[in-house]
Amino acid sequence: MSGTSEEIGSAAHSVRSAVTERHPGVPAAPSPPPRRAESESPDYRAAFNAAHLAMAVVDREGHVVVANRALAALLGTEPHALARQSASDLVDLAAEARTWAAYQEVLLGRQARLRCTRRLKHPDGHSLWTEVTLGAVPGTANVLLSVADITDRRELQARLRHLQMHDPVTRLPNRALFFERLSAALEASSYRHGGTGRIGLCYLDLDGFKAVNDTLGHRVGDRLLTAVGARLTQCADQYGYGRTGGHLVARLGGDEFALLVEDSTGTEQLADLARSVLAAVQEPFDLAGQRLSVSASIGVVERATAGTSATGLMQAADTTLYWAKADGKARWTLFDPERNAHRMTRQALSSTLRPAVERGEFTLEYQPLVDLESGAVRGVEALVRWSHPQFGTLAPNRFIGIAEEDGSIVQLGQWVLRTACRQARRWQIEQPSDAPVFVSVNVAVRQVWDSDLVGDVAEILAETGLAPQLLQLELTESAVMGSAGRPLQALQALSDMGVRIAIDDFGTGYSNLAYLSRLPVSVLKLDGSFVRGFRYEEGAHPNPADETIVEALVQLAHRLGLTVTAECVETAGQAARLRRVGCDTGQGWLYSRAVAPEAIAGMIGRQAAAGRPDGPAPHPLV
Repeated sequence: MSGTSEEIGSAAHSVRSAVTERHPGVPAAPSPPPRRAESESPDYRAAFNAAHLAMAVVDREGHVVVANRALAALLGTEPHALARQSASDLVDLAAEARTWAAYQEVLLGRQARLRCTRRLKHPDGHSLWTEVTLGAVPGTANVLLSVADITDRRELQARLRHLQMHDPVTRLPNRALFFERLSAALEASSYRHGGTGRIGLCYLDLDGFKAVNDTLGHRVGDRLLTAVGARLTQCADQYGYGRTGGHLVARLGGDEFALLVEDSTGTEQLADLARSVLAAVQEPFDLAGQRLSVSASIGVVERATAGTSATGLMQAADTTLYWAKADGKARWTLFDPERNAHRMTRQALSSTLRPAVERGEFTLEYQPLVDLESGAVRGVEALVRWSHPQFGTLAPNRFIGIAEEDGSIVQLGQWVLRTACRQARRWQIEQPSDAPVFVSVNVAVRQVWDSDLVGDVAEILAETGLAPQLLQLELTESAVMGSAGRPLQALQALSDMGVRIAIDDFGTGYSNLAYLSRLPVSVLKLDGSFVRGFRYEEGAHPNPADETIVEALVQLAHRLGLTVTAECVETAGQAARLRRVGCDTGQGWLYSRAVAPEAIAGMIGRQAAAGRPDGPAPHPLV
């Protein structure tokens, strides 16, 4: 325990008295004026011996000159037995190089004070924590050693730290202790010998835990968390991954748990652990009369510690856990660098998509829509490309979904619509003798909901001078068939304006044929899967059923007053069969891939120069 200021002051006077008596050649420090008569001066040596603070006078060689009874009691001996003993041995000052160096500086008089904490062994076997202080005694060649017993304080600090670093519900290490342990493991691996140099993590989240809290209450939910924590610990212990030996089971918050495996031996070790954890959690729980069954999703990461940070490891684990949830829950998923790279690329595209429109990084290419009877180009479909400065030219399937998710499809769609209409009008002006080709533009449902599509189309047509009949808007089958309210009103207004509405990828969604007759649709675009069925394979003939289905769809569309376009036409045989069943136009590599506007102008020009052929066989244009 610590001494009072009066005890320490009295002890200092006693020390000076003791030093003067033991070393007559050392001049004594001047005594303060007596407060009372000299005969009433206290016996400072007696005060030194009676002080509760454990103290000793140490000479410049580090040997004890004199020690008081408190120090002797603290060390389990007698005061006289401490004389001439090494002070550093008594309080273990040589255990750390930095402390030992500072102690030498104090003895040599080059440092005034040293304070450190030491754990000492009492002769009766118990340990105690002490705070050791050394400082020069003014006017002497010695130093004063004081030792305060801080065992109670340390135990209190340890209890407080345990409460601070452990989850109150499950009693498992919490997020703070987990990250402290993880950081220490990554740091230690850089200089530890004999380890594998690898680390593994199972990041677990209970599926549907919120429903337990909502239906049965938080008390049952807490019991479930406690039971899950116990099973995880038992499972880790059975596989040798318990809290000892460099492994940790922790609750990170909510219904999230983590199993840290230091010095892992590879992904198979972590996979075995994940399987056992998943099976253990799926076993029913009996909680005070409540029998519950839950499942968990687990993200598994295993990698070399070199170059790995705690943040990076947790990001990978969090991503992998999300994959496990997205893939159907009740499963474990191993981190996949390739899949993560795709996710990172997607994130990079998402963050730069809006600015890319403003920077003019997008271009349009056009694929011709060809009359199957005459082979003439009737129209073109505008296909957007992103000239990304990092990833090169990107096709629509790489970024349209992202644009729909974050809403930038509205801004991008307006740019595509304006650019395509301007280009179609330019072809018309540059080649006035030719029949004008229409331009078909894909429209996302979000453009209908989040913008004034009707107003945008009207403004762009007026701005570019393109006739409404030369604009075709394509929407997916599922989007059109599910249209109601505002989307349906917008489609109707566009149709009334003269704009053609096409259903893209027809035949792949949930077609409601009765509803089809009430939609303002003028074109059906058959999905490429129907056309691919027309293709002769090696040693096999096309399935007659494919032709029957396509023929029925074409006849239905014609009876409803609609025209039909077939996508993905790649061979002359496919084109001939489509023409035979009455399909109106075709689109695909047989005629041309998506090309620059200049190439389309060339196709129109060659077509006009040759005269539109009346022969039945369509021919490639490029």
